[in-house]
Amino acid sequence: MAATDTAENAAAGRPRRRWVLPLRIGVSLALLAVLVWKMNFDTMLPRQRHISTVAWLVAAVGTALIGIVLSAWRWQQVLAVFDMPIRLRILVSHYLAGQFVGNVLPSTIGGDVLRVSRGAKSTGSSSTAFASVALERLTGFVALPLICFIGFALEPSLLEERGAWIALAISLGTLVALGVILVLAASPRLAGRFKDHDNWMRFMGAVHIGVHRLRRRPHLVGAVLGTAVIYQASTVLTVWLATRALNVSVPTAAVIAFVPAVAMAQVIPISVGGFGVREGMLTLFLTPLGVSTGKAVGIGLLWYFIMLVVSLAGAPAFAVGNRRAAKPIGSPR
Repeated sequence: MAATDTAENAAAGRPRRRWVLPLRIGVSLALLAVLVWKMNFDTMLPRQRHISTVAWLVAAVGTALIGIVLSAWRWQQVLAVFDMPIRLRILVSHYLAGQFVGNVLPSTIGGDVLRVSRGAKSTGSSSTAFASVALERLTGFVALPLICFIGFALEPSLLEERGAWIALAISLGTLVALGVILVLAASPRLAGRFKDHDNWMRFMGAVHIGVHRLRRRPHLVGAVLGTAVIYQASTVLTVWLATRALNVSVPTAAVIAFVPAVAMAQVIPISVGGFGVREGMLTLFLTPLGVSTGKAVGIGLLWYFIMLVVSLAGAPAFAVGNRRAAKPIGSPR
């Protein structure tokens, strides 16, 4: 259990490389400075604020909170691959705590390390917890490009926009990366050789076991990918609601096509919380559609603010911690 304690301490804000966080802050500030220089602040917020603005914001926050539950459901489906049927409320608590660490606390580690740590207490295996979180993240490599393609299929004229090829390139590149990862993870000679190791390489072996089980149990693949698509669709819906709150006129198909590309780009670990990258990508995709730079940046900042508000709900779960290992469903008490 020492490994999981180390992971949780790291997730609580003790970065191993002190220069990483300042560098990522610098990148975010530089990207935001370029956008601020180009934008007109008068266009960021709607000129007339009505009760509908508040309603759209409340709906967006509610949808984002539902998204946390959906993401925990996705994690639950992945854990089922390892025959670990953990209760959904336990995983929601872990996910909220991870969101709090990743979006609120100044850490270069992110919330996934915390989820692995607490997932290890729930499953009794740090390698299984690591593999489940890794595979759960990989499902986004399928769901996000799929939603992006659906957006272009709904409105083929979007392919004529200058940012379309970038969104498609990101989606195709993501699928290629996923294919490479799955080949490496499925190979008995590569990841599979580590499944019986006792050192840290056993984590790679656990991922191999998960991929192998998915190949032999295709009905689980549908459940895992289905929950992944539903969760990512809730993210797109949250951003669409944010555009409505700011009174930005954006075709729904454009939101479906471009938001997944932004979501894929902002996870690249070059900034803090995706700041600068998210707003820059939204500006790139939406300004050709008649959206001002100020509005595009406003959508990105509101997107983050919504997730920040939802992440604050994870403060109690993070503070209390997982003091007692949660037993899988059906285990003896």
